[in-house]
Amino acid sequence: MAPRSAAARSTDRFERKREAILDAATRILNRKGIKGLTLGDTAAAVDLSTTSVTYYFKRKDDLAAASITRGIETLHDLADQAVHEATPPERLRAFFTRYLDTVAQTIAGTAPPLPIISELRALTSPRREEVATAYGRLFRKARQIFDHPDLAWMSRGRRTARTRIVLEQVFWGGSWLAKYDPEDYPRIRDRMVDIFLQGLAADGAAWDPATIPMDDLAGDGPELARETFLLAATRLINLRGYRGASVDKISAELNVTKGSFYHHNEAKDDLVVTCFERSFEVMTRAQRLAMELRGDQWAKVSACAAALAEFQLSDHGPLLRTNALTALPEQMRGVMMEHSNRVSDRFASMISDGIAEGSIRPVDPFIASQMLNATLNACAELGYLVPDVRPKAAASVFVRPLLMGIFEK
Repeated sequence: MAPRSAAARSTDRFERKREAILDAATRILNRKGIKGLTLGDTAAAVDLSTTSVTYYFKRKDDLAAASITRGIETLHDLADQAVHEATPPERLRAFFTRYLDTVAQTIAGTAPPLPIISELRALTSPRREEVATAYGRLFRKARQIFDHPDLAWMSRGRRTARTRIVLEQVFWGGSWLAKYDPEDYPRIRDRMVDIFLQGLAADGAAWDPATIPMDDLAGDGPELARETFLLAATRLINLRGYRGASVDKISAELNVTKGSFYHHNEAKDDLVVTCFERSFEVMTRAQRLAMELRGDQWAKVSACAAALAEFQLSDHGPLLRTNALTALPEQMRGVMMEHSNRVSDRFASMISDGIAEGSIRPVDPFIASQMLNATLNACAELGYLVPDVRPKAAASVFVRPLLMGIFEK
């Protein structure tokens, strides 16, 4: 075999170093978000100078975009392999098998870490558009899971919504998979796929959720001016990420001065925390109102989930997307995660009670609650994904597939 040329060896060294930089940047992104990512910290993590890192990535956004794009391409490859299976259930199982195998490899250090994909919203142009293009390719590939004659009844909008439910489980997984050892992943895969295929409802249960009025769900809330700020900030952060939702933009959205903004909010981090607290209060209120309803636990879980899905598209919504957590200082983030976990744990208790009484199938309550929480979190995007969907139809389009079976009519 002929010896490798100096140019080829130089290219190999360049690629190895570039991958090491991306690995370090991805870990920082997942811990601190784009707000906390710096070229200096990344350089220190791989024993390089900041100037050396700029040889590979001139700006922080270039580095962040490359890290996120690499993760998207990894998921695209997993989906591409999975959609070659014969049937939609086999494709779904193959996708989650490959995803969890990849997570296990990242823990073992034999594969690059996966980034929090939702951070793409915090990028600036033109990197945001470039990463969004890569995400679009992933989404279209994952949607092929539903391309099958048996699912010809499923409209494009419903395939799109269900694809988003599937992908959100992957994006959300980073928040709870750490509770398990990698050797548990095959069991987790089996339980997730079982919920996807069979839903939560016991045999014979119908989809007919009771109505929880939106005004009851919104509650009294804070005084009107502050509520207006929180709602405008929530919508802008969901759309543009923490970085993109500047004080100037929030103030412009409301046609008020920056001075008025700071009259209501001491700092931007405090505003994000308050937006999260508002969202968790709404979810908790929905759970409590649902538990006061007559009927079994299936009726209560489905009513709660349906109400929150409708809330996301109502004039009172949406809820703040959890991707904003990575922009908060770690201590604040920990407190907000505790709030989120309490919401999930309450869902788990409702599901567990339903299993005991027989109105809900025997499923893993913890995994089911995390999957439900992820779906409700992603529902904030339903108006963008399916533009003509009405708030009253949100539950049928985006929640019913998880609770009744993702391939069911």
